Amino acid sequence: MVQSMTGFARTQGDLDTQPWTWEIKSVNGRGLELRLRLPSGFEHLEIVCRKILGEHLSRGNVHASLSVGSVKSQPSFIVNEANLEAALHAINSIQSKIPCEQPRPENILALKGVLQTDVAEQDVETQKRNDQTLLDGFVAGLKALKRSREAEGAVLAHALGGHLSEIKSLQSRAMETAKHVGPLFQKRLQKQINEMLSSGEVEQGRIAQEAALLAVKADVREELDRLDAHIKAADRLLMSDKPIGRRFDFLVQEFNREANTLCAKAPDLSLKEIGLSLKTVIDQMREQVQNIE
Repeated sequence: MVQSMTGFARTQGDLDTQPWTWEIKSVNGRGLELRLRLPSGFEHLEIVCRKILGEHLSRGNVHASLSVGSVKSQPSFIVNEANLEAALHAINSIQSKIPCEQPRPENILALKGVLQTDVAEQDVETQKRNDQTLLDGFVAGLKALKRSREAEGAVLAHALGGHLSEIKSLQSRAMETAKHVGPLFQKRLQKQINEMLSSGEVEQGRIAQEAALLAVKADVREELDRLDAHIKAADRLLMSDKPIGRRFDFLVQEFNREANTLCAKAPDLSLKEIGLSLKTVIDQMREQVQNIE
């Protein structure tokens, strides 16, 4: 199943008397990257969240944020007297050794641990239970995000299938055109060879050698056969239940390589036009592939 790297999910619940909300969104990315925003007092959840993310997704830039408590409530702060005394002692010690100004009160309060939110300390079991509730919410959010990405992936798969059908049609046209162009090219080449031989300016062996090289260079059947193989490989990828983004991206490069070679080798304008049409469709397909996990 094709999965997009773009999606959004939100999960909500209650933690004791406080509501909590996870918001998770993802966009395109070369690998898997998580930007996590956690409220004060919940930073210890980051390591576990990163591990959980890797179990559910393989690619994408993921932004996850957790909010706990009502956004309308005003936080209450208390001064940690022990930390304040330690900070003042350190300041006095420094001033006794280095002449400097007395720090402003707001700068002292900004020191880590001096000013704290007025939150009742929890026992270990309560904290474990609350942590598990929030982690379960994170998992539920990732599952919802994955469903969102799968829904968009279905749209991408449909679009890619259309591009592949168009490429297959162009490849078939090129094969049929090449059957008629080849003999015409050989006749034209033979006529030029006869004219050069009749002039007596060039050795016959040298002409035969150069003619053979031109005939090989103008033969596009090998490129068209490889293009057909790439189409079949792409069809198999679309049926896969594993992440296919990187492999499909590489395959698009192969598509483009064959189209470029077809344009360069085509001995006839009609084949060149088909090659240019192929390049247009392949470019459109590349844009879609960039969104696949």
